[in-house]
Amino acid sequence: MQEIAVLLHNIRSTHNVGSIFRTADAAGVARVYLSGYTPSPTDRFGRAQKDIAKTALGAEDYIPWEHHTSPARLLSKLKKEGWVIVGVEQDARALDYRRFKTQPKTLFILGNEVAGISKELRKKCDALVEIPMHGKKESLNVSVAAGIILFSVR
Repeated sequence: MQEIAVLLHNIRSTHNVGSIFRTADAAGVARVYLSGYTPSPTDRFGRAQKDIAKTALGAEDYIPWEHHTSPARLLSKLKKEGWVIVGVEQDARALDYRRFKTQPKTLFILGNEVAGISKELRKKCDALVEIPMHGKKESLNVSVAAGIILFSVR
């Protein structure tokens, strides 16, 4: 059976994080990893983050999640466990997401709303995929991009 996970790195907006949790639940994602300054569903005292809960609508309670300060160790660990790491980012080496074939264990990385995924983090990816843009804007909201990617692999 195919396992899909998501890493949200340096995403600022609690609303985007909540929306991605909700979409990840609907798409059957196994786990959500958070890293950098991405907000967690609970604060350091274990209290629910209201803005995440508002958009996640309880999905944050169903999907296992973990927060890591730095993604590097997490990615090394996941690679040793057989996960294929895929960055969702516009890049010269990125494939059209419709051409990418997921592996039995695939982790998708989604990055900051403005800066995307850093070059250093892209280097740790086994593959990069992008969503072709046809209008004047160069990107989509990160939660919309997550929905497109996660449902395309199902």
